Amino acid sequence: MTRRKVGWCFVSLAALLISSWSSMAEAQDPRQGLILARHWCTACHLVEAGQFASDAAPPFATIAKDPANTPERLQHWLDAPHPAMPDLKLSRDEQDDVIAYLLSLKPQ
Repeated sequence: MTRRKVGWCFVSLAALLISSWSSMAEAQDPRQGLILARHWCTACHLVEAGQFASDAAPPFATIAKDPANTPERLQHWLDAPHPAMPDLKLSRDEQDDVIAYLLSLKPQ
């Protein structure tokens, strides 16, 4: 293979990886997740500090601190919510954003 072809393959691969990473980052936006959580979740959950919520649902910070709440588990929870939780009909990207926001609350 010539140097030019090797260089072209490298550039193409790098562009593909950057494109994949940027679409993953766009699909997992904690800021957008906070906006969605403020809209859909604040009736029951304490989504952020300084807010009031019912005692019926755990605060997002509590959900985030639970090591059992992996991204996969949270995804399943949003796909098949419990009976007291409304069917939010969030898109996969919206679910990813809410999960990204939840995970951003995990203690470091």
